[in-house]
Amino acid sequence: MDASKILGNHQLRSTAIRRNVIEFILNEGAAVSHQDIEKALPQADRVTLYRTLATFEEKGILHQVLDDESVKKYALCGTDCGGGHHHDDHAHFKCEKCEETVCLDEVSIPAVGLPVGYSRTSANLLIMGTCRACA
Repeated sequence: MDASKILGNHQLRSTAIRRNVIEFILNEGAAVSHQDIEKALPQADRVTLYRTLATFEEKGILHQVLDDESVKKYALCGTDCGGGHHHDDHAHFKCEKCEETVCLDEVSIPAVGLPVGYSRTSANLLIMGTCRACA
C-alpha cells in the first residue's frame, strides 16, 4: 500500500510531510522513534512532525510502541484500526543485537485478571531476543 492511499483511506489530505512520514515508516518495516523520523526528514518542522504523528495516532494509522528504554516509537496499524479505536493488542519484539522493534501481529497480549477495583486501559508486551536477521 502506498502513502497516498493510506491517507485517503483515513480521510486525510495528502501533504508532503504526511506522505514522507508514512513512506519512511513503510520503508523501515519496523517501529521508529520521533528522533528517527527527524533524522530521516531533516527538512520537516519539529512541531509539524509532532502534529502529524498525533493525527496519525488519532486516525488509526499509527500506534505507539514502548521499548525497554521507555522510548516512544511508532508502528503502522493494521487495516482494522480507525479513528478513535485501535486494535493493537499484540506483542512487540525488540532484537537485542540490531535494536529493531517490530510488531508481532499474530501474538496477542493475554487477558489478565485484575483485582476488584482495577480496570485496564492499555497493556504492552515487549519480547526481547534475537531477530531472524541477527540469528
